[in-house]
Amino acid sequence: MNLGGPTSEPAVREFLENLFGDQDIINLGGGRTQNALAKVIAKFRYKGVAEKYREISGCPNGCMGSKYCFNRQNKVVSDCCSPINSLTEAQRRGLEKKLKSEWPDHDVKVYTAMRYWLPFDYDVFQEAMDDGVDHLVLTPLYPQFSFTTTGSSLRNWEDIRKKNEEQGKTPGWREYTIKNYHLNQSYLNSLNDRINEALESEFTEEERRQTHLVFSAHGTPLYEVEKGDPYTWQIEETVNAIMDMRGQKESWWLGYQSRVGPNKWTQPNTEDLVIRLINYGVKNLLMVPVAFVTDHIETLHELEIELPEELEEQNLEYNKLITTKGINDHPSYFQALKEEISLKIGHVLDEHPGDVDKKEKAAPVSG
Repeated sequence: MNLGGPTSEPAVREFLENLFGDQDIINLGGGRTQNALAKVIAKFRYKGVAEKYREISGCPNGCMGSKYCFNRQNKVVSDCCSPINSLTEAQRRGLEKKLKSEWPDHDVKVYTAMRYWLPFDYDVFQEAMDDGVDHLVLTPLYPQFSFTTTGSSLRNWEDIRKKNEEQGKTPGWREYTIKNYHLNQSYLNSLNDRINEALESEFTEEERRQTHLVFSAHGTPLYEVEKGDPYTWQIEETVNAIMDMRGQKESWWLGYQSRVGPNKWTQPNTEDLVIRLINYGVKNLLMVPVAFVTDHIETLHELEIELPEELEEQNLEYNKLITTKGINDHPSYFQALKEEISLKIGHVLDEHPGDVDKKEKAAPVSG
């Protein structure tokens, strides 16, 4: 389960309508009011957002996304396609290859279910039904749980299930849910490797001694935190675990980006934090996207293009501002997902039977 991203300029508008129409993301009143406001916001924003996607278009030589992608079906080369599409497809293929290799006695298939664009979760639900799946593990590509990401995906999946059941189409699988894995050691290893790769390839030994790590996560409205959303403290736990692995030898900071709308969001804002650090005299900064396992507009544009442009406009002087590569297809990340899946269906695989919740053994579990 992942966010999804537009595949063309017209798709940007529909993608934004779907995104802002989700009350779990931004509460604009819900129902018809929410949908109407989402359409208005999308109408006025999509042209500017489309230009950003053009600057980071993910499939410059032809579609590398899923079989559901219209560009792939129509053999169209899009100049306005989110990289999340091709990168998530690479993750799907990589994980499926790993699971097939490690579980040769089982027929394994990995699906991608996007929340706001192709392949939509309702299409994938139907595909899994057509395939006659026996055991289905809902696996979010969000290591930290939030009501706005994993929670939204699981709730929508449950709505799809209910609609199918109302039509007399009840899935035959047992369903298992991975909620979060923000302290999974293999996941932490993949993120830590990306930090080491960037430090070694982009900074000299002398520069590394003066480099500050700036972890950046997608922000969340404060009212979500006040309602008990665990996302923010799980982000903090991930960052602390990473720095413990690194012996706490580097100076580090944590900021939150991508704030939208009039509500108060988690602080400090990443851009404000970086500006403050540079004004303090910090010259070398390594940006570490901590909540994103797939590169997309928040990493490739907000951090790599928009942030340096803002610093230039303010005439701020620094030596290097580098963003780590996303986890993407890192082998340790596939290992992390395999471990989390095994914990849910170990009784099927004859692995870790004691780690499977008894409730999940007995009956399907929804989000």
